[in-house]
Amino acid sequence: MSRRFLLLLGCLTSAVTVAAGQTGSWLEVRTPHFQVVSNGSAQDARLTAHKFEAMRSVFQRVFPDADLNTPSPILVFAVQNKSSFQALEPAEYLANGQLNLIGMFAAAPEKNYVLILLDAPGTHPYAPIFHEYAHFVFGRLPQWMPLWLSEGIAEFYQNTEILGDKIRLGKGDPGIQATIERTRLLPLSTLFTVDARSPYYHDQDKGSIFYAESWALTHYLKDKDDAEHTHRLADYLDQLQKTPDPIVAARQSFGDIDQLESVFRRHALNGEYAVTEISGSTVVDDSTFTAQPISQQQADTLRAEFLAHQGRANEARALLQTILKDDPASADARQIMGYIAFVEKNFDEAQKWCQEAIRLDPNNFVAHYFFAAASIRKGVSDKASQSAVEESLRAAIRINPSFAPAYDALAIFLTMRGTNPDEARQLIDKAVQLGPGVPEIRIDQSQILARMNKTKEAIDVLERALKMCHTPEQSAAVEKVLATLRLSETERAKPSRTR
Repeated sequence: MSRRFLLLLGCLTSAVTVAAGQTGSWLEVRTPHFQVVSNGSAQDARLTAHKFEAMRSVFQRVFPDADLNTPSPILVFAVQNKSSFQALEPAEYLANGQLNLIGMFAAAPEKNYVLILLDAPGTHPYAPIFHEYAHFVFGRLPQWMPLWLSEGIAEFYQNTEILGDKIRLGKGDPGIQATIERTRLLPLSTLFTVDARSPYYHDQDKGSIFYAESWALTHYLKDKDDAEHTHRLADYLDQLQKTPDPIVAARQSFGDIDQLESVFRRHALNGEYAVTEISGSTVVDDSTFTAQPISQQQADTLRAEFLAHQGRANEARALLQTILKDDPASADARQIMGYIAFVEKNFDEAQKWCQEAIRLDPNNFVAHYFFAAASIRKGVSDKASQSAVEESLRAAIRINPSFAPAYDALAIFLTMRGTNPDEARQLIDKAVQLGPGVPEIRIDQSQILARMNKTKEAIDVLERALKMCHTPEQSAAVEKVLATLRLSETERAKPSRTR
């Protein structure tokens, strides 16, 4: 996922105080792939649902190799005004002087989330969602993309226009062009090598030109391919799978880098980019949608789930306590309480809440997963506890066969116990298949391979995982394991000493 999961429009002018118990009339629209929850009008809720299904249809059409199915429908909160938005957005954006969001995409192992403001200003309030959904799609492709191309393509698709009989892609952004005109472009040798640890990816001032130039170069190369009937961008992706050096891959695909840079700089300042049109309507069958009012308790349960995943645990807990007082049999409320306890490393509490949720709803795969995860983190030494963990992870897989973390956790658990190594290998391979762009799963895959004395193969896995990282934390985690395995491989390669 990209760090830039928002559209920046300015700064808040005053501090915001948000009450946890917002009330109002809520509506749910369910589609094949989304769950839209809104306190706006029924028309707005249905239109939002249609737009998200249309967006998914566009990306599936452009990236047919991507598996866009998710363990649960993506939960979309489409709220009618800024106060409703502020009641849900991440806590760090509520302080005085912080950036003003109008939309965000957030990912969690068990579900993806969207928050969007229905009455947002501007011509394309869905732009940040399109940008982040593009990253979601890239994470489900078999090919790895470097950061400049990943961000460049996401920027390319963020202003997509879905019309009745055609789709327009690559529409320019005045803000991006203004950044290019007032800021010196990075050398391409720098742009090509920016990774998750680079200040050009994390520093606000340096990041602005990185995003703008990534967009401009991606657009330029795509336009050139279209005009000359070539496939240099596709060749570049293919080369990157063969060589770890992005400069070498660029030379082999684009030719002389200095010449490319000279031509590109002139083109970028001119600001002339083609808009690609794809004929034909998007495939969205609105007749499959179901819409119904939901109770305040149902809305509050979903709001608590969202808040819990946005770092607002105290507000989520307050909502859940009220829900449980009114409805002691709420399995969902207990499962969310278990998730909060797990995040706070209170594993005893997490186990208790998840066990209660499972008792009330044996098909709650999230409760099964977090019960097992909390048990593993706490430590399972006796056979009864080990059996309970394995049973819950197998239940999570049985209930939701597309949930990658359960395969990952069970593979690691079996490996830790030294049982069923062949099944552990099959399970981790399935987890990778379901989450091809998740570095954390690749780390676990490398650990299992190392246990099988396949250290070289494990190192190869980690070297690929390092390219997938989008945060310094992910990079550090991969590099730590990679350093250990390389040292082990070096020691193993030393000739044995005999007397």
